[in-house]
Amino acid sequence: MADEHIATYLNDHLAGSAGALELLEHLETAHAGSELGQFAAELRADVEADVRELEGVMERLDVDQSRVRQASAWVGEKLAELKLRLDDRKGGDLHLFESLEALSLGIEGKRSLWRALAAAAQDAPALQVADYERLILRAEEQRGRVEERRLEAARKALVHD
Repeated sequence: MADEHIATYLNDHLAGSAGALELLEHLETAHAGSELGQFAAELRADVEADVRELEGVMERLDVDQSRVRQASAWVGEKLAELKLRLDDRKGGDLHLFESLEALSLGIEGKRSLWRALAAAAQDAPALQVADYERLILRAEEQRGRVEERRLEAARKALVHD
C-alpha cells in the first residue's frame, strides 16, 4: 500500500522527527553534565525509538523514504536554530523556552500522527501495522515531560523581576 497521500504524510512526519532529533542533540550538547542535558539525552533516545517505529510502519506499507523531505527538514532545523540564536544570542532562557516549545509541538504532532493512523486503520486493514494506542500513550507521556520543563523555562524566560 504505497498510496501517495499516506506516503506524503508519513514522510512529512519522518522529516519532522529529524528536526526534533537535531534540536535535542543541540540541547544535550549545550547542557552536557546537567540534569537538562540528561533529560535531552533521554528524550532523544525516546524519539529515536519512535522514528524506528515510524520507519517500520513505512516499511510494512511499502513507503519509500523521501530524501528530499529529509534534506528540507535538515535545512529547516538549521534555520530554526539560527532563529533561536538570533532571539537569544547567549543561548539563555528564551532559547531554552522556545526549544522546548518546538519539541512540545512536535510531540503533539507525533501523537496526532498515531491517532490519525489509528482512525484510518479502522477502515483500512492495510494500516493495521502498529500498536497505535501504545504509541499514542508514549507520545502523551513524552509531551507531559517536556511540558513540565517548558513551563519552568517560561517562568524564567518571560518574567523579569
